[in-house]
Amino acid sequence: MGKLDGLKPEKVFKFFEEISAIPHGSENMEKIAEYCVSFAKERNLRFVKDNANNVIIYKDATKGYENSGAVILQGHLDMVCQKEDGSDFDFLSDGLDLYVDGDFVRAKGTTLGADNGIAVAMALAILDSDSLAHPPIEAVFTTDEEIGMVGALQLDMSLLSGRKMINLDAEEDGILTVSCAGGSDFLMTIPVKREEKTGNLVEITLKGLKGGHSGVEIHDGRVNADILAGRFLNHLNRKISFDLVKVDGGDKGNAIPNMSRISVITDDESFIYESEKYLEIIKKEICDREPSFEYSVDDKGKNKVNALDDEYKKKVIFALNTAPNGVIDMSKEIEGLVETSLNLGILKTSEEKILFHFALRSNKKSALFSLEEKFITFAEYLDCTYETGGHYPPWEFNSSSSLQGLYKECFVELNGYEPRFEAIHAGLECGVFASALEGLDCVAMGPALWDVHTVNEKLSVSSAERTFNLVVKMLEKCR
Repeated sequence: MGKLDGLKPEKVFKFFEEISAIPHGSENMEKIAEYCVSFAKERNLRFVKDNANNVIIYKDATKGYENSGAVILQGHLDMVCQKEDGSDFDFLSDGLDLYVDGDFVRAKGTTLGADNGIAVAMALAILDSDSLAHPPIEAVFTTDEEIGMVGALQLDMSLLSGRKMINLDAEEDGILTVSCAGGSDFLMTIPVKREEKTGNLVEITLKGLKGGHSGVEIHDGRVNADILAGRFLNHLNRKISFDLVKVDGGDKGNAIPNMSRISVITDDESFIYESEKYLEIIKKEICDREPSFEYSVDDKGKNKVNALDDEYKKKVIFALNTAPNGVIDMSKEIEGLVETSLNLGILKTSEEKILFHFALRSNKKSALFSLEEKFITFAEYLDCTYETGGHYPPWEFNSSSSLQGLYKECFVELNGYEPRFEAIHAGLECGVFASALEGLDCVAMGPALWDVHTVNEKLSVSSAERTFNLVVKMLEKCR
């Protein structure tokens, strides 16, 4: 008996549970792609799987729709892998532990992966049906979306004939997304020199922050654990003598880090007192927006370690305290829309270097390019190495979209009130498809999700049913 048995739509949650049992974090796409291939083979549906593990499954039109143009249903196969601190869960081998909590589906101790497993499940349910009316369907399941839309950028778009696309990667019920940001990754590496130091090894942990999606929640005032670590180090460095051993936080460029760890070595007996004193000040300052913030300062006793020499310690602290982060500019055209932002998502120390991984976003190409230039100047000033990658284009608003009108018509028919249309600051694969397929009319929709990219992620069951019924209704009217 499945854990989601009884939830409606039954086939959607059946397929979602099957997907959740398969490891499918970014860069671990082989098994989930093979699952999609097996699905197609079992139903005698034509399919394509490419070298990037993207899968396209084709289904012919039902009776009466033979002359209709194909509709693309699109979602991505990968999920962001986050787990509770101290968990031994292995995203490379373990299936998610799903459970139902009232109207919500969650996963115990990990991200849920409804971003974007629910899209795949909905498309599979439609492909599996022998009773739904629809035009030809091209179901496109892309890979590694969460690390820069890698799969979509490698997809051979000539395999698609459809010029109408329903993307199912939006996260708010009753809101149709009609435009999104483009983005890129900026990786800055500070090479370091180390010296052998002896003293008390102290480990500081900052945790319990909300974290979240760097596009969806960047405007929400959520504290970035890596930036907070820089603030802490900068303050202590002005008061107490210590040497920095390492500072780490975050493992996904597009997720706001909710925890960071710092290791220092010091002979100053007041270090722990001054650390806890300042962290209490921070805790009081941010308690309204980060009520679960916690910290620990642990003395590990006398140790001999290789710590950063003073020059590189200062360079790292300078970089953490002066690099821009968060909202850079708000749109002057769309009220409430973040236009340009960035997020320090990964801070990682090794013996020879410290890596800073920033996710950059903008709804305007020129603003994104300007932000990259700013970082290049910053990296050159610090004498660091850098690289950019993971570029994906913005999706610009289409005022003549027929799908927008169809969505509104169907939504009102099913719900009795009008939906909202909005542009978002997060990136969607719609931008990649729209830039490659001339004349593409696309919209993005999806069920209500909360706390995406965190261990608190949850999916509304009732919203998933409403969304699925809406997609079915739209396909029925796509003649």
